[in-house]
Amino acid sequence: MLLVGDALQSILSLFRPALQVGFLAWLFYRFYITIAQTKAQQLVKVLVVMFSFYAVSYILKLDVLLWFFSYISIPATIFICIVYQPELRRSFTQLWSGRSRLFRIGTQTTSSDQIDSILNACNVLVNKRRGALVVFPRRLGIKNIIDSGTRLNADLSTSLILTVFDHDTPLHDGAMVVQGGRILAAGCYLPLSEQTDIKKSFGTRHRAALGLAEESDAVVLIVSEETGAISMTYNANLYYDLDPGTIKRMLLALFSYHDITPEDLLQEPGSDEAE
Repeated sequence: MLLVGDALQSILSLFRPALQVGFLAWLFYRFYITIAQTKAQQLVKVLVVMFSFYAVSYILKLDVLLWFFSYISIPATIFICIVYQPELRRSFTQLWSGRSRLFRIGTQTTSSDQIDSILNACNVLVNKRRGALVVFPRRLGIKNIIDSGTRLNADLSTSLILTVFDHDTPLHDGAMVVQGGRILAAGCYLPLSEQTDIKKSFGTRHRAALGLAEESDAVVLIVSEETGAISMTYNANLYYDLDPGTIKRMLLALFSYHDITPEDLLQEPGSDEAE
């Protein structure tokens, strides 16, 4: 028994480091993947450069630079957390909430037929030159957005969407929230984007859709009243003037919670580049 116990202890002593290194490697890999899919890619580059300078300073024993790094480390950390708060929030949420099957928490279950109903309504609105905003929440909750509008909790249908976005209704100026194949609310207010490089030709709807995509992982469809273009925002990116086939493919891919980058979503013909 003593020999068996010693053997088990020897195996565990070898297994523990491998387990810890493997888990940390997986954790850093998942964090890098989620960061790389947001506009916090610049953050990764900055951290790599700063760490490289620190490593060189430590190896060469450059005391002044080491003092400087120790002095600015806390302010720099606070500054980075403030500037990249939306991206970091999305990245950590994706890391723990569903990027792997182990932690998957899917909440958006809109089916292919229901997406067809939404796109049919969008096409009718395009022909009538009427605008619309349709929000699809994913992992991050947007209760504050839903509470800002009028609760409907109705079955999703083309006719109801057209009715909501009719010019004669009080809800047509706000956004509609769709989740689980149901229209949860309409007339909802979305936060405007704080980006300064948005094209001046984009109106309030595009800025509002992009603003929500910057603060959450929601997907937003935009029907432009001025141009008739159907666009989409996701992960702080704006995809302008997409055809219905591309939109449906993108929505189904996003709702399946696969590992997708913005570039992957536009590989098929018929789609435009992200704005």
